[in-house]
This record gives sequence, C-alpha cells and structure tokens, in this order.
Amino acid sequence: MADLMDYLDWRGDLTFSQSPFNEVDNLILAELSFVDLRGIAPGVGGGAGVPLRAAAERYFAAGRDKTLESSVLVPEQIPAMLEKMCCSARFGGLRVSCCEERLDEAREEQFAALAVELPDRTVYLSFRGTDDTLVGWKEDFNMALRDEVPSQLRAVDYVKRAAAQYEDWHLYLGGHSKGGNLAVYSAVNCGAAIQDRILAVYNNDGPGFRKTLLSREEHRRIADRIFTILPKSSVVGLLMEHEESFTVVDSTQVGILQHDGFSWCVLGPRFVRMDDLTGIETNDRSIREWVDSLDQPQRQQFTDALFEVLSASGATTLAELREQGVKSAAAMLKAMAGLDKETRKALDCAVGVLFIKSGAQSLLDDWKRESAKRRRKKAQRKEKEEL
Repeated sequence: MADLMDYLDWRGDLTFSQSPFNEVDNLILAELSFVDLRGIAPGVGGGAGVPLRAAAERYFAAGRDKTLESSVLVPEQIPAMLEKMCCSARFGGLRVSCCEERLDEAREEQFAALAVELPDRTVYLSFRGTDDTLVGWKEDFNMALRDEVPSQLRAVDYVKRAAAQYEDWHLYLGGHSKGGNLAVYSAVNCGAAIQDRILAVYNNDGPGFRKTLLSREEHRRIADRIFTILPKSSVVGLLMEHEESFTVVDSTQVGILQHDGFSWCVLGPRFVRMDDLTGIETNDRSIREWVDSLDQPQRQQFTDALFEVLSASGATTLAELREQGVKSAAAMLKAMAGLDKETRKALDCAVGVLFIKSGAQSLLDDWKRESAKRRRKKAQRKEKEEL
C-alpha cells in the first residue's frame, strides 16, 4: 500500500495548479514543521520566505538531518521526505517563513511552528507535534488537566502575528499529534476576522479538548472547517473530546505505531478510508473512562509524580532515557520506592504505556527487567526476615 513517500514519487511532478491542495499535502506540510529551520527560514516579521529547495540545501549542508536519527519519537523518514519535496515540482518552489521555536521547562512548554506559502496567496501554518523532550510530553498530559496550556496560548499569538504578515491571504492550519491540537485551538481563538480567512484546519491524530472549548460560540463558527484524521487504531487522537465527525484511515502499522503518519495509506490525492470503526470506538471508550475516573487534583498529582519519576535519571529527552538504558530504569524505580502501592501501580502502567507510545521498546524491556529484579530482591529479603 502506498504512503507519503510514494505520494511524493508519484504525484510530486504535479503542480498545485494541476492538482489542488489535498489532505495528503496537509500531512506532508504538518510533518515539515519537525525540520529545524531556525537560522534558515525567517521568523515572523523577519522578511520574505525562503524557497524550500534553497532551505533544504542549507539544512543538509549544516548536517542537521543527524538530529532526527537519535530521536525516539520524530519519524526518521523526515529528512528523506524533505529531500523528495525539494526535488519535486509540487513542493520545491514553495517558500517557508515564520519559523519559530520555544522550549521552556519552567513553563512546561514545547512549541514550534512554520509557515509554508502556497500558490494563489494561501499559506499553511504548520504546528509541530510533541518531540522527544520530557517537557513536551508533560505539556501533553497537562492538556487533560487544564482548559489551556502554554503552547496553546502561544499558538494563538503565532496565528495572529503570521496572519498579520500575510494580510489578505487565505490560511490553512494544521499539525500532527499535539500540533493538530494547537492548530484547532488557535483557529478557535484567533478572532472572527482571521477565522473568516481560514479555508481548513487539519488535526492529524492529535488529542482533542476539554468539553468547555467545544461548547463555545468561537468553536461553532469554524467547526465545519475542522478536519480530524485518525488512523484505524488511534489512541493519541481520541484523548479528550473531539468534533462529532472524523475520518478514519488505513495504516500499514499496528496498534499505537499507527500514530506515525508515514504509515498512513495513500491512494491518489486521498488517504485510504476505513469503514470498520470498532477499534476506534473501543479505544475511545476505555481512555475516556480512565480519564473520567480521576478528579482534577488526582490528575495533577499523578502527572507531577509521573514526570518526577521520568526525570529521576537527569535525562531531558526520551532519547536520553533510552541511551541510558538500565541506568534510567534503575533511577526511575528508585524514585518510585517511597510512593504508596496504588500510586506505584498506576505509575508503572503509565510509564509502560508512554514507552510503547514513543516506540522506546528497548527502554521498556530494561524497565521490566529492573522491576522484576527488584521484586526478586524484595521477596528474598522477606524470606530471610521470616527465617
């Protein structure tokens, strides 16, 4: 089954005048914001955009592609995708601008965005999803706790500033994973004048929102232009509440690995649709039941405890946790030792899910081995005491 890379090979020779912007183009541009173009593409208000082909040349000349190779979460195909894009008639001549990135541990904020100029005076504002940083992951968890988080507020400000730079242009907003959430949140809160210029908002398997946002008039004004795209076994995209309708697409992966947009199946200018929604409905129900079982203080305490455990080894990214291996696992288990039994059990489950979700299988294996070793030692001590 074809995927994003095949799409670039087979349809990259078609310009946007020959084949209009479509949902597959949306995901490609959403993934593009994972490319670190700081110092290459101008920031908001920093001048004219740079042709993608020229930006890619500078990017690869600086060896920045290597930064994705050590990542646990960011798809490793992104540098190859960028190469194909800049060699294509469809994407190579597009201009990129409004490059912005921020990581603030104190505010628990991870944000990055990029603007891509399309023909006919339209611009796609691409919001980066969660990266490898533990700060970014904690902000994701905070979305289930609060009506707004720092990156959502920054996304609104970003859209207002970018829209002012591209005065009278029409807008697309989109992102993958958390980036999809930021796209929707900023579209709802950017004001009626900017909303009138938005053609579509794409949430590509990103988490939804607390019910308070969906009931607002600002959301109703743009709801019919919000497109939620989920793989057939979505977990991430069904966290919290979503718009009533969403598109379910096929994937070459299984389970949580379907979150990877490069696994989504493509046929021509569209993703391959799925008619069977059984897996979606099951995930939707089980996750919401778990979230609803906790009150607000419990959710906050649990999240704080989880990330204290994850940070116990001194690592700041999932890649660092994976590289430290047994050391990370041992430090995290030690940090859990003083907690009550119920909290330890919940954290053990959450850490396992997080490692699976991020594809860090080797770290999950180390965690299980260290956990089993500690249980054996505890049992041995108990036997000696009884003797």
